[in-house]
Amino acid sequence: MKHSNTSINFYGYISAVTATILWSGNFIVARSLIENIPPVSLAFWRWALAVAILFPFAIKPLIKDWPIIKNNIIYICITALLGISLFNTLIYIASHTTTAINLSLIAITFPIFIIILSRIFYNELLSLNKWIGVFLVASGVVILTTKGEISILKNIVFAQGDLWMLLAALTFAIYSLLLKKKPKNLGTRSFLLSTFLFGLIFLLPFYLWESATSNFQIFSVDSNTLFSIIYIGLFASLVSYVLWGKAVHTLGPTKSSMIYYTLPIFSGIAANLFLGEKIGLIHLLSMFLIIAGILTAIYEKKYPKHQ
Repeated sequence: MKHSNTSINFYGYISAVTATILWSGNFIVARSLIENIPPVSLAFWRWALAVAILFPFAIKPLIKDWPIIKNNIIYICITALLGISLFNTLIYIASHTTTAINLSLIAITFPIFIIILSRIFYNELLSLNKWIGVFLVASGVVILTTKGEISILKNIVFAQGDLWMLLAALTFAIYSLLLKKKPKNLGTRSFLLSTFLFGLIFLLPFYLWESATSNFQIFSVDSNTLFSIIYIGLFASLVSYVLWGKAVHTLGPTKSSMIYYTLPIFSGIAANLFLGEKIGLIHLLSMFLIIAGILTAIYEKKYPKHQ
């Protein structure tokens, strides 16, 4: 039984939204770990757990698909380096030397990078509604992060961490574009396990170096730390990357990236539920602009078919 394009797109959007929700929770959970675990170590153990969970389910498909992986080893290594080794590690590093407002503002450059790179490499049309959508969404995010006091932007001082965050946004944009080039005969589980493993291998020397030189003490594995690592290892890594890959495959990089703009909305809701932060009129206005911008950007006019 064939599924209609509308049904397929619906599942693509659901996948993108769910992945974004899980990533929004990652920022809430990881906040409590930043002062106790150095950035590379946090990234290393995150992916080590993801590999451990995925391994029993993906080792047989990986062995079966190994000839395909070997023939595409450069693609696999680049994808692993960008999406696994670098992206989250750069965010963790950035969070040590810049403010939350700066991180939020720079994070919205990711979908803009996607749009520009899609135009350059895929010749994807930059329609007027996409640019209007990006403007509305960016306005919503700016209002949200500045709490409506736009004058705050005049006083922002950019720090070293801002450059790391900008590099993280560019890294994830390129990773998302590369997902579209995944070999068609390479299974999802094989692809994920191979990229997770290579990403972990690339992180290993930096993890060992950080462990030998860092001033951080070895973190104690209390219930909160254990839950946090399980969350970012299972849900914010394995599950979210599976869903994001499906979304990019179904919708394309540009439309998927627009859904990523909802991250501040879900982060705000999570902060309200778990941290007791209040949701006010500014938050509601921001949510309206973000949602309106996304709907505008992904809108496609349907033309009647000629008989």
